[in-house]
Parts: sequence; structure tokens; C-alpha cells
Amino acid sequence: MTEVISPAAEFAGMHSPVIDPKLFRQLLGCFPTGVAVITTAGADGRPTGLTCNSFSSVSLEPPLVLFSLRKASSLVSAFSEAEAFAINILSQRQDALSGRFASSKIADKFEGVGWRSGPLGMPIIEDCQASFECSVYARHDAGDHYIFIGEVKHMGEGSADHALVFYKGAYMMLAESLRTLVVQGKLGSADLDEAYRTLYGTLLRLACERASEAELDAVEAAVNEIERHGPEDTLAQRIESASRFFSAIAASGHNEALILMAQTMTTVLRERMTHVVPMRPRPDLFPIRRKVVLCLRQRDPDGAAGALDELITKLREPV
Repeated sequence: MTEVISPAAEFAGMHSPVIDPKLFRQLLGCFPTGVAVITTAGADGRPTGLTCNSFSSVSLEPPLVLFSLRKASSLVSAFSEAEAFAINILSQRQDALSGRFASSKIADKFEGVGWRSGPLGMPIIEDCQASFECSVYARHDAGDHYIFIGEVKHMGEGSADHALVFYKGAYMMLAESLRTLVVQGKLGSADLDEAYRTLYGTLLRLACERASEAELDAVEAAVNEIERHGPEDTLAQRIESASRFFSAIAASGHNEALILMAQTMTTVLRERMTHVVPMRPRPDLFPIRRKVVLCLRQRDPDGAAGALDELITKLREPV
């Protein structure tokens, strides 16, 4: 009688290859991940936290997320004793925060960092892309890490900037090459202006066909915000308002590929207005932005694109 060996039994009898930890880490690095700062409040109420790229979603119903923490971490007891924690997803401009919360040499990670207490009392870092305040749902022992699963109780969105991404042991700055060229002055005004006219002119034409009234309201709200700025407002606030204006136009065009391109151009816009041509109050541009909104309301694609062209031209004129 011939003995039949099941595939499972045959597999169980095989010797598993030895996994090289160094190669294992290297190959895991081929998967790009976002970067977050995980925070909690200690028994004394003081905030504490660490940088993490092991954040992941788990479930929609109930809304569950997780992160893993090394057993050798000095914060194991703080997170093990806490009944809640917060996930703060970092934007591309917050790479310094990532390094700060990852450093073992900085005793008070929150010194000089803008943050607030969430409804559960957890530290929510300002200007992050998104935040999730969670109650502890479960904890699991897993090799040299602990896995913390949290049920999301509160969440919020913040910066519209690109995400900070970790890839092959380094930060992968989305659109970094363009940003570097802008800062170094290697992208001329003429080339950038042509790119803006082409991209946003197309998006305005699409918006005249596809935008809802609510989306046009968002464009107008961005214009209102720009006009409300006073002398006391910072350059960063002015830049954020200008970015919202262009982002609202992009969203109203309903073309995902162009929206992604527009996000990159928004990053370029921020860098240019910060490092190359600092943004100054320009009340003379108010009527032109209003004209863009009016043409959108009237579903006039030529008028909207023409107003954008006028806006870009006027921006280059000396004040």
C-alpha cells in the first residue's frame, strides 16, 4: 500500500531557511511607509511620544488602528499603563519632528513643539496631516515588539502638504527634486508660469463643466480668506491661504491625475514664496481673483482661464 503524504505534512518536514536579520530589514525597507508620532499622557499627565512607521489600519467597523513598539523601548511602561494614545501623521515639512521624537538624546521631546490635548487628554501635535485619538482596544505580545490596537474615538485633518514617507532607510520627499530646483533658483519664472497656466488653465476649464456649487463656494471662501489677511498675519499664513485657493480650483476640476500634479505644484508654490520670491500683500490682485470666481460661477471657461493668465502676469509686475 502506497503512503500518501499531504502537502502540509511535506512542508512541515522541510527545513526553513535561516533569515538574515540585516537582509530582512533591508527588504522590508522596499515598502514605503508613512511616518507618525505616537503620543500618550503619562501617569503624571505629562506628554510623551515616539516616532513610528509601523502604524496601520485594522478595521472600519469598529474603527481600529495599530502600531508596534519595541520591547526594548524606554516608553513600554508608559504605553502599557495608558488607557489611550494618539497617532499624529507627519507631513513632509515635519521631518525635523520625526527626528526629534526618534532621538534618545532629547529628554523633553515636547519642548518647543506645538500641541494640544484632545478630548481623551492625549497630546495632538499641531499642523499634522491627520490625527487619531484612540482608546486602547487590545495589546499583543509579538516577538521583540508589542502590538497596540486602538479604537479611534476622535480624529482630525490638518495640513494639505505631502506626507512624510520613509523608504529604504531614508525619507522620501515627494516632489523633492522640484522643490530643490526651485530653492536653488534653477527653475526660471517663465517655465513655472507656463506650467501654472497650462495646469490650472485646464483645471479651470474642467471646473466650469464639472464643479458643484459647494466646490465653487470653496474657491470663493479661499479668496475671502486671502483678502482678510492683515499686517499682523505671518508669511506662513499668507502662503497657506494662497495654497488653498489653488487647491480648491484643483479639487473642482474632478481629474485625479491633474489633482496629483496640482499637489506637487502647490509644494513648489510654497517653496518659491518662502525662499525665492517672498509673498507680499497684493490688494491689486483681489479683483482678478474675484474675476476667476465670477467666471467659474458663470461657467465661462475662456474667461476663467483668461483671468488666471492675468493673475500670473500681474504677479510678475513690480509693485
